[in-house]
Amino acid sequence: MKRLSAMDGAFLRMESPRTPMHVAGLLTFKLPEDAAPTYLRDLFAFMRSQAVTMPPFNARIVRKGLSRLAPAWEDAPDIDIDYHLRHSALPFPGGERELGVLVERLHSHPMDLSRPLWECHLIEGLENRRFAVYLKAHHAAMDGMGALTFIRNWLSPDPKFANAAGPWALSPKMKLKVDEDKPRADLLRRTLELAGGQLRSSSELVRTLRKMSVQKDNPEGGLMSALHTPRTVFNAAITPQRRLATQLYELSRFKALSAVTGATVNDLSMALCAGGIRRYLLELDALPELPLVASFPIGLPRTDGKSGNAVAGFVCPLATNEADPRRRVELINAVTTRTKAQMKEMSPAALDKLTLLGMSPLILGQMTGQLSKWPPFFNLVISNVVGSREKLYFRGAQMEAIYPISVLFDGYALNATIVGYADHISLGYTGCRNALPRLQRLAVYSGEALVEMEQAYGLASPAKTKAARKPRKPKA
Repeated sequence: MKRLSAMDGAFLRMESPRTPMHVAGLLTFKLPEDAAPTYLRDLFAFMRSQAVTMPPFNARIVRKGLSRLAPAWEDAPDIDIDYHLRHSALPFPGGERELGVLVERLHSHPMDLSRPLWECHLIEGLENRRFAVYLKAHHAAMDGMGALTFIRNWLSPDPKFANAAGPWALSPKMKLKVDEDKPRADLLRRTLELAGGQLRSSSELVRTLRKMSVQKDNPEGGLMSALHTPRTVFNAAITPQRRLATQLYELSRFKALSAVTGATVNDLSMALCAGGIRRYLLELDALPELPLVASFPIGLPRTDGKSGNAVAGFVCPLATNEADPRRRVELINAVTTRTKAQMKEMSPAALDKLTLLGMSPLILGQMTGQLSKWPPFFNLVISNVVGSREKLYFRGAQMEAIYPISVLFDGYALNATIVGYADHISLGYTGCRNALPRLQRLAVYSGEALVEMEQAYGLASPAKTKAARKPRKPKA
């Protein structure tokens, strides 16, 4: 058995009927030009044919004996592929709306924790000779960066490549080693080294937290901004049902803005979300005077080849109280530049402690059912990961886009995840169905916020945007 890390175990403990802790990706593909009428039926038969060999797809959670306190993975016997792999079809006309309705329902269903924690749905009937794959896995098994690594290893930049049936059928590149196989002397040495490392990383964490808390040049940034987080419509008790909203943008637009502003694509993505959220809340007459605060996780590289979570993060004010898009970009860039520089000086062990420190109130609040009643530590989560810089294919079918779908915590009804793929950037909003009506409107406003930024920096004509019109009140 392999014990879950502290962070992986935390996501397992935060699972509840209202807050299922799984992440997912929606991949859309173009059928090959020479695809036969039976292409998708044959593709599904192929996907069923290969064995599940790759961790964590071939493992399940153990919760007996000591594992009740420290959950572990064990090999899953007799995996029921027909449970994990499903074939669905969209009703006519098979547009984005029909696809969204289906995926919202699939993402609202909790996972069976007694089985391997993944599902894959092949979805046919998408208009314009396309199909989709919805792939979800529990956050205890993998984070966003890990999921994209599996997808990159499964797909290929070569359209003629004979791919595996799915990420679960890849050949394991390394066997996971457990400490029980090592001599006692080696275990003692490793224990002493670990203890020394824990002491060093703890003092390192204290020094970094002190730096993050002192904001001489920008009082609105750093850890202290979490203490001034306003309560918004996003900070409400949530229900199990989800809404999804997506947008697709050309990467070249972000690169042009980056060249003019000096801000990174990550910073500009956050500013895009901030602009969309500002207009969305103005329309609801619910924009607070204080700026909204985003939690921004950063995926860390994994050198051990293992699944699970490798992530750190920080909080960043979104300057939603600023009407000027230039000012929003400048404030966000100032905070992220300083905070990332501070985090780069930290060791991996200290970053792990920083992550657990930031997650501990969420874990405690969610396990006790009190999280939505506490003052918010942030308003929403915004994450940004790179999928692939090349076009990818699945047995001749080109992947045209990948849309991320994430988790929600109780009291935090909105999540925004951005994925870069080839020459496009996709934005996926995941929201609570009851707390956030008309979520697709937020995605549309985010697209118009991008045009606002281009306009503010002289990269777009005023005629190209509708954002200049006054926000309208929603109909009852």
